[in-house]
Amino acid sequence: VQLQASGGGLVPAGGSLRLSCAASGFTLGSHDIGWFRQAPGKLREGISCISSSDGTTYYVDSVKGRFTISRDNDKNTGHLQMNNLKPEDTAVYYCATVAKCSSEGITWYWDNYWGQGTQVTVSS
Repeated sequence: VQLQASGGGLVPAGGSLRLSCAASGFTLGSHDIGWFRQAPGKLREGISCISSSDGTTYYVDSVKGRFTISRDNDKNTGHLQMNNLKPEDTAVYYCATVAKCSSEGITWYWDNYWGQGTQVTVSS
């Protein structure tokens, strides 16, 4: 059972990146998916999620209107499209299965499945 996050990199402010989260060993389509980020010295923050049942999505205010979460159940993969990136978006980004995604937020636990993280650096 594994989640593999990829797609991070170094981009200038205003740039875009598309993160991917590939699952192996289990069916990602049966789970709600969350994206999290952790900047140095800060707590891990849930920034977006998408439900498995009806595609309900959630975005934290700081990324709303700039990030778009999606899933491709046929490919057992999730994605996070990040546009108009800002220096404050710099962090390690993680994907994970979560207990529940609603339009109001993410319910998650440390024993959910987690990807290994991908670094996103936005230069000013």
